Amino acid sequence: MDAFTYSTHAVRVIFGYGSLSRVGEEVARLGCTRVLVLSTPGHRGHAERVAYVLGSSAKAVFDRAIMHVPIDTARAATAEARRTDADGIVAIGGGSTTGLAKAVALELALPIIAIPTTYAGSEATPIYGLTEGGLKRTGRDPAVLPKTIVYDPSLTLELPHLLGFASAMNAIAHAAEGLYAADRNPVTNLLAVEGMRAIASAIPRMTVHPADRDARSDCLYGAWLCGTVLGSVGMALHHKLCHAIGGRFGLPHAETHSCLLPHTLAYNASCATAAMAMIARAIERPSAPSGLHDLARENGATLALRDIGLREDQIDAAVELALANPYPNPRPLERAALRSLLINAWAGERPVD
Repeated sequence: MDAFTYSTHAVRVIFGYGSLSRVGEEVARLGCTRVLVLSTPGHRGHAERVAYVLGSSAKAVFDRAIMHVPIDTARAATAEARRTDADGIVAIGGGSTTGLAKAVALELALPIIAIPTTYAGSEATPIYGLTEGGLKRTGRDPAVLPKTIVYDPSLTLELPHLLGFASAMNAIAHAAEGLYAADRNPVTNLLAVEGMRAIASAIPRMTVHPADRDARSDCLYGAWLCGTVLGSVGMALHHKLCHAIGGRFGLPHAETHSCLLPHTLAYNASCATAAMAMIARAIERPSAPSGLHDLARENGATLALRDIGLREDQIDAAVELALANPYPNPRPLERAALRSLLINAWAGERPVD
């Protein structure tokens, strides 16, 4: 076995139907008495439910989280945390809300309790992102890693199927790139394979029976494992593209992952054959790139970047964004090949194995 280094992250995980009812005891366990509750406008109801459970410990609800964490939104949430003298944050929602909580924690060093309502998996990582002037920058800091994650699968029952699937593809992307990360190790490989297996087996069941409790639970479990992988290893071309073009062109984050992942895997396939074989086995398909494309197509997901807002005349700018400050990647970044990747993803073509 090759030498490796593996660092664990101290995160407490509460998992199971009805777990939302335990958020009060988790806040108390952290010693917090003045909590700021964060959400998107659409999840204001969830946030108010959390505030009701917390009682006097909830000092305010801030419901202005939006995707890609614009710097002005982060500053406004931080100002609200200061105004209420918050000593903790409870974030209920998807990656946008978790990302906003991380931005506040980065500034004020407040503990986070994350309550995911999607399969994004960002709650399991010390990675943050902020967008300013159309550029999204990311970083790692242990201060933004939630202290507790409360996974209540019942909160995903209201998740629209297409958004849920795109979110699940986002999670799969975390694990897929983890398998060819320069700092991968046997532990993250195990987590990645099991996470992808759980999600890929759950998605078709949820398509047929959206209220399937076991499928929802399996998908959320898989998302946690995949997010844990992303939090333990470095990112590569796929995440660079999603962050760069999503932040620059205002594309929805989960759907960007869903559209790009088959094509970024196809780009790297010849230089990461062992990883591709593990992905294919985990999703039970002959090939990783085309297999994920087919999984997306069979379950009604958006496949083309043009359908989520990227214009054809923005492709060349997207190529330049990918080439600027690149992440380590198995295959060297080549301008012409990257352009072909983005053209295929823009059109939603099936990758050629």
